[in-house]
Amino acid sequence: MPKFKELLRVAIVEDDDSYAETLQEYLNKYEQENEVRFQVVRYEDGADLVEKYHGDFDILIMDIELKFMDGMTAAQHIRKMDSNVIIIFVTNMPQFALKGYQVDALDYVLKPISYYAFSQRLERALERMERRSAKKYITLHLKGRVQKVNILNIMYIEALQHDLIYHMDKDGVTYTVRGIIKDLEATLKDYYFFRCHKGYLVNLAYVESVGEATVQIGEEQIPVAKLRKKELLNEFNRYISEVSK
Repeated sequence: MPKFKELLRVAIVEDDDSYAETLQEYLNKYEQENEVRFQVVRYEDGADLVEKYHGDFDILIMDIELKFMDGMTAAQHIRKMDSNVIIIFVTNMPQFALKGYQVDALDYVLKPISYYAFSQRLERALERMERRSAKKYITLHLKGRVQKVNILNIMYIEALQHDLIYHMDKDGVTYTVRGIIKDLEATLKDYYFFRCHKGYLVNLAYVESVGEATVQIGEEQIPVAKLRKKELLNEFNRYISEVSK
């Protein structure tokens, strides 16, 4: 369980008083069970949140079905102002919650809300925050030595049978270790890495262009799976908009 010394700011966006009270009670209970403290502000509508938003929240817990501005629309507005805040939807409309990937929502909780389900999502949110605040290094266990690598210096990772080949941004340096690319995909998700092909994980910061079936990184053309092309373009455009702020 991640530990935070600072007060974490949470917004509850819920127009139903009983559900808002339940969420507040669950946050209080989570505080008592874990080493974390929350400062909670409630909004009754998405429009109210968007109007008063100044990028000072760590977590947004939002209903989707609201009176004036629904939670999904509010999240789209928020993402234009804040790419880092963690969004969790609370809803009885799973068909809409599944569209949460469009606003990079962490997850959703179905109504009626159970404390167990809520606490699991909250823990995931705190784990993501901890990863983001940690130093951006990973340790590679090479033959006969250990190498600490700055994640930001990895251009792309190639899977070859049971090996992972790390292609670095300096003088063609590569590191080869045993590993599974699927496990690495989860680890690097918050650092703008995208799995464009079953055998490649690319750092979007090094992508120079996206072609019909490849992405260009330096002098290399990395293959892109046809079914991943649309999502790659969405993620690449989101990355560009975030770093341009």
